[in-house]
Amino acid sequence: MGLFPADLSSITREIVPGKLEKRVLGRSGKMLTKLGFGGIIVRDMQPDDASAIVKFAIDAGVNYFDIAPAYGDAILKLGPALEPYRKDVFLSCKTGGRKKEDARKDLEKSLQDMRTDHFDLYQLHAVTTLKDVDTILGKGGAMETFLEARDEGKIKLIGFSAHSVEAAMALINRFDFDTILFPVNFATWYAGNFGPQVLALAQEKKMGILAIKAMARRPWPEDADKSKYPRCWYEPFTDEENIRMGLRFTLSHPVTAALPSGEAELYRMALNLRDRLDPLSGAEVDEIKAKGLNGSPIFKYPAS
Repeated sequence: MGLFPADLSSITREIVPGKLEKRVLGRSGKMLTKLGFGGIIVRDMQPDDASAIVKFAIDAGVNYFDIAPAYGDAILKLGPALEPYRKDVFLSCKTGGRKKEDARKDLEKSLQDMRTDHFDLYQLHAVTTLKDVDTILGKGGAMETFLEARDEGKIKLIGFSAHSVEAAMALINRFDFDTILFPVNFATWYAGNFGPQVLALAQEKKMGILAIKAMARRPWPEDADKSKYPRCWYEPFTDEENIRMGLRFTLSHPVTAALPSGEAELYRMALNLRDRLDPLSGAEVDEIKAKGLNGSPIFKYPAS
């Protein structure tokens, strides 16, 4: 991982002209499109609009959809919109519950809201502290629900998302997770030292690596007008050139898929670039490294 871009020969890829590239999800053998659909996109949308953007993604070839109950009413909008396509897509969901009973409540409610009898991947959501890790993996922790649900056939794969290097490394070292969902962004990578160590360990463990925040520009400036992009807690890239560069940086690593921005306008821009997301050249790597080192990362390691 220190020699970026990493050799993509380490990940199985299915490249068919005219179709969205697919990549293998770790040791699961599942093939996911390299761009997914983050369910927060449909938060606060009218049902017809939610159905329209889901169809837009499906028509573009997207087969990976992600949702979480933490995304407001998004789960209630995505369930009906995705129902006609459910059997043909890979659906992941998350729980913010750290205890067994909380994770179970989330799971059952999410299955109901998404109108499905199982999730292809169920994830711990936004694990950040080592205390959370201890709670999740300890007696009465959320992992007990995950293991029971897998035996019941309600979930297939077990993963997590993390917002700290410390929590991610601890989880990977303490449980045999199938997947990780983690920020892979050129500013966090170079200026924040946030990502290389986590991706290296995940790849060593043969986990499926799913990426978020490829399109993050920087933390919101204090005087910024955030009203145009209410689904972004960071300032996103909004021009085609930088969106493309950000996604190409992320997908030049052996990740399975990237989830573009949760704003519908920006998501459509990202998906329309799907045929122009080739790996970075050597000269472009130098360019994006310089840009990243001069950037303002939304995550840093160590945090202080």
